Amino acid sequence: MFKRVAVWFVFLLALGCGSAQAFTMVSVNANNVNMRSGPSDKYAVLWELGTGFPLKVLKKQGGWFKVEDFEGDVGWIYKTLVDREPHLIVKKRRVNMRSGPGDGYRIVGKANYGVVFKTLKVKGGWARVKHENGLIGWISRSLLWGW
Repeated sequence: MFKRVAVWFVFLLALGCGSAQAFTMVSVNANNVNMRSGPSDKYAVLWELGTGFPLKVLKKQGGWFKVEDFEGDVGWIYKTLVDREPHLIVKKRRVNMRSGPGDGYRIVGKANYGVVFKTLKVKGGWARVKHENGLIGWISRSLLWGW
């Protein structure tokens, strides 16, 4: 009986952790989306964001999310302007995109700071990503921010 309860507790704990994490990241779902200084369209526009830009949700207020980006900038975005499609952004000056998940694979492209990729898969510290131009490859997860 104790073993069954312990397994159930671990399952619930894992489910809870996964669920909490599932709602902490979002990505912008359109181009030219305004990140504002407060939770209304009456507040000043701080930044204009493009499709796929990943954001960390800090707080929810009405139909607005208080969010933080990869540089630590904080602002507000309306909930219909984001979705749950995972994206990553390059956080280093220039990174290599490889044909497989490791330094031994050939370089298929390079990406500069701030380039956004759709996340296809994460494996062993590497992310398989797709650029909007169609290029697919692997980048070390430590060089990226997002989900």
